[in-house]
Amino acid sequence: MVQHRPHTTVVLAMSADGKIADFRREPARFGSRADKTHLEKQIAASDAVLFGAGTLRAYSTTLTVSHPTLLQHRTQEGKPAQPVHIVITHSANLNPEIHFFQQPIKRWLLTTTTGAFSWQGRLQTLDLTDKSLIQEYSPKFEQILVFETPAGKVDIPAFLEHLATIDIARLVILGGGQLVASMLELDLIDELWLTVCPLILGGVNAPTPVEGKGFLAELAPKLQLLEVQTVEQEVFLHYRLQRQID
Repeated sequence: MVQHRPHTTVVLAMSADGKIADFRREPARFGSRADKTHLEKQIAASDAVLFGAGTLRAYSTTLTVSHPTLLQHRTQEGKPAQPVHIVITHSANLNPEIHFFQQPIKRWLLTTTTGAFSWQGRLQTLDLTDKSLIQEYSPKFEQILVFETPAGKVDIPAFLEHLATIDIARLVILGGGQLVASMLELDLIDELWLTVCPLILGGVNAPTPVEGKGFLAELAPKLQLLEVQTVEQEVFLHYRLQRQID
């Protein structure tokens, strides 16, 4: 377990049968207004938000802090209006024309050496010869962070250690299931907020909060239930990961 890293919290909404999207993997918009408010509150309490490229491709945008009270609290704490939004991807196969690149936030790209070169090459293919378009359309990441394992994968533990050195103390993870699985395997998750929504999606190919190859029952991460909230038809479950030192 990495000792010097931000506190990490997974925040996801899922169907009653544990799916975070339907079998077509289309954007999951089944959460209520209360769930969106809950998600915004968690984002507002963070210093940075991390999500996978698949999640970004599905939504083409990210959730920003807009509630005046939440914005005021961030200002009073000496924080910028919005946390940093970080996309993790090995390939950086992203569409630079999506709305995400026009939102008023700081964007960072966490990738591999190959991904960094791929993204820079993708931008060079854009037709921005018309100077009038440059101000209106200037997709970019403020930082491209390359943390790579010898196997050519993103080195998440090294990345989290880096975040700790630049005063990012709280990190919210918004999916998808592959990212959550990878971080659970590395024992890098501290808490989970799971919203159970009143519908059943089914489907063997529908994604779940934790993808990957899975865990054997005797080796599965253990959770401690911290609180349960019920708002109309939704249930908000708050867990923390149990560890041997707990």
